[in-house]
Amino acid sequence: MRNSGNTRPTGLDGERRAADFYEKNGYQIVGRNFRTRFGEIDLIAQKGETLVFSEVKALPGGNSEILAEELGQRKRRKIIETAKYFLKNHRQYSNKLIRFDAVVIDMPGFESVHLIENAFSEN
Repeated sequence: MRNSGNTRPTGLDGERRAADFYEKNGYQIVGRNFRTRFGEIDLIAQKGETLVFSEVKALPGGNSEILAEELGQRKRRKIIETAKYFLKNHRQYSNKLIRFDAVVIDMPGFESVHLIENAFSEN
């Protein structure tokens, strides 16, 4: 069950920690909280020829079932449409390989910052 309280401070902290994780692993953060009418992408990072669109989920009381619910088909579709909009308007990234990651923050049973590379795709 999702918490209906104010999750914004927790989300911002999780996004900061995820960005730090990417940077420590050689990525450059090229965008944060990129919003369109389609949706929002928490982080956009680049490493070499790969551009990563990342959804960050802080789930201190979560589990794999809650994570799957949080990254449901509707959410994934919104992220993909937002990524397409970003690429259309930022042509300098048009030749990059695209990857969709999820970063899970503080979920029991996992590292405090847990990266799921290629968490989903358009297909």
